[in-house]
Amino acid sequence: MNDSPLHLAVALDGAGWHPAAWRAEDARPDALFTAAYWADLVAEAERGLLDLVTFEDALGPQSAAPHRPDDRTDQVRGRLDAVLVASHVALLTTHIGLVPTVNVTHTEPFHVAVGIATLDHVSEGRAGWRPQIAPRAADAAHFGRRTTPQLTDDDVRDPELIAKRLRPLFAEATDVVEVARRLWDSWEDDAEIRDTVTGRFLDRDKLHHIDFEGPHFSVRGPSITPRPPQGQPVVASLAHASTPYEFAAQGCDVVFVTPRDRTSAEGILAQVDEAVERAGRDPRDRPLRRFADLVVFLDDEPGAAARRKERLDALDGAAYTSDAAVFTGTPGELADLLLDWRTAGLDGYRLRPGALPHDLTAITRRLVPELQGREAFRRTYGAGTLRARLGLRVPRNRYAKDG
Repeated sequence: MNDSPLHLAVALDGAGWHPAAWRAEDARPDALFTAAYWADLVAEAERGLLDLVTFEDALGPQSAAPHRPDDRTDQVRGRLDAVLVASHVALLTTHIGLVPTVNVTHTEPFHVAVGIATLDHVSEGRAGWRPQIAPRAADAAHFGRRTTPQLTDDDVRDPELIAKRLRPLFAEATDVVEVARRLWDSWEDDAEIRDTVTGRFLDRDKLHHIDFEGPHFSVRGPSITPRPPQGQPVVASLAHASTPYEFAAQGCDVVFVTPRDRTSAEGILAQVDEAVERAGRDPRDRPLRRFADLVVFLDDEPGAAARRKERLDALDGAAYTSDAAVFTGTPGELADLLLDWRTAGLDGYRLRPGALPHDLTAITRRLVPELQGREAFRRTYGAGTLRARLGLRVPRNRYAKDG
């Protein structure tokens, strides 16, 4: 049983997670690639006092298949850059955490670390980062520097099999996270002097080369960006199988998992705990927050959400399924489920709105008050960074002599 405050996040992607959501009555397909669209969504999430929002991203157009491109033109294709969107909405919000997805297979670790550190400065301590590998071989062709394994239809049917095929990419991603953390530490907190009288802007002795050498790349450092306000922004990952659980245990602060019910949540969390133990990580010193992902379709009238999903299914030509459990029901029924699954040991949930803005506003204006009425969710943000809200301490600077 988990008696700590319940955490809630939303995962934002296009017009919603259902591929036909862009055709819903209240959708805004003409605004998907505008800054105002994303600002409105994040403002609504902050109105609901949510802990954080995540922004999806990828190196190629969306596809109905997770491992290869398709030629469909009846679904949303294309995205804005997640880090740049997060940086924009940071200026328009005050409390909510901002966690963009950033690919780490074809992106230089130094650039990733600087971009996320900059987001943390711009947001005054509300930045996070979801490292993502590039499992599609076609994505490598956009860069031309390397190839990656071509997954088969059989691979993607089995989470353990696909994780085994992608294990080298997860090993590389582990190094990317380690490099980012070292670069965030490469400036000590008081490295900037800014003394106009003496003309000393910084203390060069408090900038450090990280001198990372690994099988995939080497990075000397230091960063060009001072240490982030949180010390280290929150690192989160999505995990479906043993190898991704290991990745989360080694370098992340939050893991998003995909149980189907409370029993499977217990089994998944046991595997995560085993991965944490194998990684030699002390959960008292460095806790790993565990969120369950759910795709949600919410309406006040019983049965209405299921009927709405069926209409979207008909528009798309197939019944929508997901890597995460799909919930259709009322806000009260979802609150029952969240509090039930929580007894497995979950710290919170990342809800994926089936259609935007409908299911986001149902979360913020119906689900949140329902949970508040049950004394299960906050009524105010209070002060503090994203790390503080998640109960994560500021990591000590590994290079500081007094650290």
